[in-house]
Amino acid sequence: MTKHVFVTGTDTEVGKTRISVGLIKVLQQQGLRVAAMKPVASGCEWRDGQLQNEDALALSQQADIKLPYLQVNPYAFEPAIAPHLAAEQIGQTISLNIIETQFAAMQLQADAIVVEGAGGWLVPLNDQQTIADLAKALQLPVVLVVAIKLGCINHALLTVQAIADSGLKLVGWVANDFLDDSQSTAIIQSLKQRIAAPCLGIVPKLAEDEDVSVYLNL
Repeated sequence: MTKHVFVTGTDTEVGKTRISVGLIKVLQQQGLRVAAMKPVASGCEWRDGQLQNEDALALSQQADIKLPYLQVNPYAFEPAIAPHLAAEQIGQTISLNIIETQFAAMQLQADAIVVEGAGGWLVPLNDQQTIADLAKALQLPVVLVVAIKLGCINHALLTVQAIADSGLKLVGWVANDFLDDSQSTAIIQSLKQRIAAPCLGIVPKLAEDEDVSVYLNL
């Protein structure tokens, strides 16, 4: 049985990559061979003669199935700005067809694929399409990473509604606790009361090298 998921967040810099790496590990612990994909990434650096993204590399490092970098991250842009703007600067257009082709090739090798989006759910990819359209093109169930901080309830509930409007299934959400104080419990409880999908984990503030997977369930 395949267990592919699309990981999105309430915003940028909410811990999507760290949670995605943790989810890969959880799937591996279930005996699955896991591949990873970060289809679109901004803020990349030149390494080995090509633009590479730190998040995409972290996903690749954890995955069982080692793939060429360009298959994991078909669209890599140097400026740390919205992907459609970064693409425009170099006269490129992000094509969902290219991403779908790379994903289909991964499916032949993997029991599970963790695909991480860029920014939030409605970040534009080109003039017509967004991250939501990418998830729809791949027909993947969604995991939402919620950064627990001031304003997150509104961001989370709007994103949950947008995912429902897209016709995709929200299989669960992860509370990534940025506050780690007495407010956190109340905020997380408020979200649990309002989001029908299960909470897949509550991740406290951790050191950079700490294992997130112990807090997750998928």
